[in-house]
Amino acid sequence: MREIIKKGKTVDEAIELALTELGVDRSEVLIDVLNEGNKGLFGILGGKEAEVRVTLEEKTAEDYAAEFLKGILDKLNLDATIEIKAEDDTMDINISGEDMGILIGRRGETLTALQYLTNLVVNRKAEGFRRITIDTENYKKKREETLVRLANKTAEKVCRYRRNLTLDPMNPYERRIVHSALQTNPNVNTYSTGEEPNRRVVVVYNRGGEKEI
Repeated sequence: MREIIKKGKTVDEAIELALTELGVDRSEVLIDVLNEGNKGLFGILGGKEAEVRVTLEEKTAEDYAAEFLKGILDKLNLDATIEIKAEDDTMDINISGEDMGILIGRRGETLTALQYLTNLVVNRKAEGFRRITIDTENYKKKREETLVRLANKTAEKVCRYRRNLTLDPMNPYERRIVHSALQTNPNVNTYSTGEEPNRRVVVVYNRGGEKEI
């Protein structure tokens, strides 16, 4: 808990001074008006300044994450449960409920965007850095398995026909999975080409590492 006492010509002015010093929004604090102040005789003599006590309840990174996500879920009219597991500088968040397809979006684009925004909000407000991942309905594991199968099948085709193949556009997370899946395959190399959001993985035949697949 952190609190400060501020004075001002009015209660609102005193509150704003306190919020500015704390660097927070009004919704993040408790406000106790100690003295409403008065202008005194003729608005000049014997006047007293307003005085307030503003208390900031220190929140954890988990609190900020849950608060932000709950706000998003409420706006989407989704009744969901948020489960957070934090360890050291990582935070794994799982969201469960009905109609989670809305949260996943096309090829996980909505889920990726939500994860990005949550990282921004939490790391701006909380002390220390957190690497946050968000999943729902085990989507990421299923998607990873699908991408690994795609990578291996593509590598087989590249070696069979001895020509390069370019995959459909993927976000950075998905491209990393493909690169990683083929990293130890001596028959192919991979690289990314193009500009976001249409950046793609190219699987290249490696003549020097040729072997039967």
